[in-house]
Amino acid sequence: MIGISKLYCGTVEPSDALRYGRHSGSLPSHLLQFSIDKKPVVVWNMTRRCNLTCIHCYAHAKTMADSDELSTAEGKALIDDLAAFGAPVILFSGGEPLMREDLPELAEYAVSKGMRAVISTNGTLITSEMAKTLKAIGLSYVGISMDGMEEIHDRFRGQKGAFQASLDGIRNCQAAGIKVGLRFTMNNINVNDIPAVFKLLEDMNVPRICFYHLVYAGRGSKLVEEDLSHARTREVVNMIMDETKRLHDIGKPKEVLTVDNHADGPLVYLRLLKEDPERAREVLELLQMNEGNSSGHGIGCVSWNGDVHADQFWRHKSFGNVRQRPFSQIWTNPEDPLLLQLKEKKKHVGGRCATCRWLDICAGNFRVRAEALTDDVWAEDPACYLTAEEIAKP
Repeated sequence: MIGISKLYCGTVEPSDALRYGRHSGSLPSHLLQFSIDKKPVVVWNMTRRCNLTCIHCYAHAKTMADSDELSTAEGKALIDDLAAFGAPVILFSGGEPLMREDLPELAEYAVSKGMRAVISTNGTLITSEMAKTLKAIGLSYVGISMDGMEEIHDRFRGQKGAFQASLDGIRNCQAAGIKVGLRFTMNNINVNDIPAVFKLLEDMNVPRICFYHLVYAGRGSKLVEEDLSHARTREVVNMIMDETKRLHDIGKPKEVLTVDNHADGPLVYLRLLKEDPERAREVLELLQMNEGNSSGHGIGCVSWNGDVHADQFWRHKSFGNVRQRPFSQIWTNPEDPLLLQLKEKKKHVGGRCATCRWLDICAGNFRVRAEALTDDVWAEDPACYLTAEEIAKP
């Protein structure tokens, strides 16, 4: 993640991460990427079932549950292991996690074990009563997918009325006192709606939004032709900076992040180098703490059937299954050489990534995207939009 608000607008200073000691167990959620121990945030795609049919779903979600989903008891065993391991956050995802009736029970169990529990949801199933339940169990955050305004969003979701249902979910979370934010996956179909989405944040007083770069996985692999060009990506990230600054300057600051393209970090730095060189030096320090893409290191994923992946986009590659071996053992004593390599990916990347001046900051960007287009996990990330001049070592 690249914290646009904290980097470009200075909402969090480098000393904040240092003041917390940079250990994941003590860091607040918005500073976890600066931890030195890098205990993984774990995404548990607890079900493949979903009530919608989103055109970019990385999980190939479907209407019926898989018969091999981890049971409630197995889910609690997973949480026991993650808590003992020191994973600071468990993110319940899907499919649609609220399709599982035991989500509140499992989230409450995670909280009781000292973990921060968050969910990634389409928001349509968050009734007033469900929001109150989620608040009562101590859920830390609800991320609701919102991929455009009404026409575009409903098109993405494959269901008319999904947009209004998601807005109801947001309102219900707010009424219950749960922190809620938006998740937006950028592509040519919806990118023109970004200014309107910022207006929605402002009007509804939503405090946080994550803008995801498209990853070519699941049904999203069919949207490669709709991915933004390098030039357009640069324009959009700059627009996101502009909109973030506008809200900051009028006294309505929002936490704004971009996800899944670590080229955004150097872009913020290079822009600030022209606008505010002193601030740029502080931003460079934060980016160096961040250490770039952390798939297989600072983030991990467990599928509905217990398979362990480097992140939620690596479903084609499992490193083991928690039914046979605990996540903590799979993660710290890998039997698969690829997982070992991902933990030190800067040694293995090729192409222009290998000689890039930002390698220590980016860590070679997103390996799944490189593999999807080249069949080579270690090829350069095709979504990196930085120019040859910008990546050349001084």
